[in-house]
Amino acid sequence: MIRWILSLVCVVLVFSYNLPAIAQEAETSISEEQLEWGEKTAEKAIAAIESGDFEKAEGYWTELIEKFPNNPAVWSNRGNTFVSENKLDEAISDFDRAIELAPEAPDPYLNRGIALEGQGNYNEAIADYNRVLEIDPEDPIAYNNRGNAKAGQQRWEEALEDYQEAAELAPEYAFARANTALALYQTGRKEEALSTMRDLVRKYPNFPDMRAALTAVLWEKGKEGEAESNWVAVVGLDNRYSDVDWLKTTRRWPPKMVAALEKFLELD
Repeated sequence: MIRWILSLVCVVLVFSYNLPAIAQEAETSISEEQLEWGEKTAEKAIAAIESGDFEKAEGYWTELIEKFPNNPAVWSNRGNTFVSENKLDEAISDFDRAIELAPEAPDPYLNRGIALEGQGNYNEAIADYNRVLEIDPEDPIAYNNRGNAKAGQQRWEEALEDYQEAAELAPEYAFARANTALALYQTGRKEEALSTMRDLVRKYPNFPDMRAALTAVLWEKGKEGEAESNWVAVVGLDNRYSDVDWLKTTRRWPPKMVAALEKFLELD
């Protein structure tokens, strides 16, 4: 199933595909020819997603649902495609159906949480992330996303704890560490935030989120040359960081972090 990690706090999609397990369809009358068609159609849907053609992917998943209506994976995957199209009500409906068919599978809860979070329904999203953690207590994505939802409620200390847990469980999970850095800044641990940002930029030099954050923190500390150098890299990688509204509403940086970068942008 598709896992869309970063919730609405981060605008990076990371997909982990598990082809729709057509062979696990409960109906016993499915032929080998139908199974082969199902796998090929799933591959077409994935290729469409990878090329950014979500409308075409939606069509493929719908074909699969019509052929295999009791397969929870195809419902969940179409739900993820709806999320990518910002059709959140439709997505939640598909995730509901996937959960009905496979109540012990974690991904539909995780994905429904993302859609609920996109609607601003943070309590419901947190409940879904909690359910994922009941099923798999060491799921770093669920911790990160729960942190995002708590951040949406301005519960920054609790969000920080979740981000740190996600980063501890998956040290290579760069966005969990990035969210940790942002939450540290928001909660007043500025030196620790700066150290984390520097580590991330050193390890991932093309990580615009942390280069933009580092720009703001360095500018605030009076390190103007280093701040401007990082900003040149940001603009070359992702110019959305120049848009304060995007930072607030889509990337959803913490308020203090947004204010710090806004000061730099005003003087730049």
